[in-house]
Amino acid sequence: MVVSVVSDLGVFPLSAAVAAGDALWLSPSDAELATGWTMKPEGLCRDQVCVPVPRSSSSDFVRDGAINIAAFWRHMDAPVRASEAGDVWVFGERADVRATALDHLEAPDFELPDVTGRKHRLSDYRGQKVLLATWASW
Repeated sequence: MVVSVVSDLGVFPLSAAVAAGDALWLSPSDAELATGWTMKPEGLCRDQVCVPVPRSSSSDFVRDGAINIAAFWRHMDAPVRASEAGDVWVFGERADVRATALDHLEAPDFELPDVTGRKHRLSDYRGQKVLLATWASW
């Protein structure tokens, strides 16, 4: 069975993945491809961040050269969900990471007319909450 892994890096169909209950076992190369996390002696690492694999339960995370990426995701308190058939797995960002990204997110400036034709620039409303409602006839 091909298992599709969905992460912030994209969608990856992996033929060597093994889904077993709430575990998803990936080869180290598939784990890196689909999630960006690399197995190193100090644990699983992505960019400058390394997360040690707990020694007391290392067989829950690493077994026979495979990584249980779902257990690792839960260990990081990040959301992971699988389809009932276990053929699609979605790995999300932790809430605090997403909130930090949203706090610093700034939309590009643009100008649109309202229903009366008066032009409004997004920059005119900086610091305020803005709801942009769109509609299309097609």
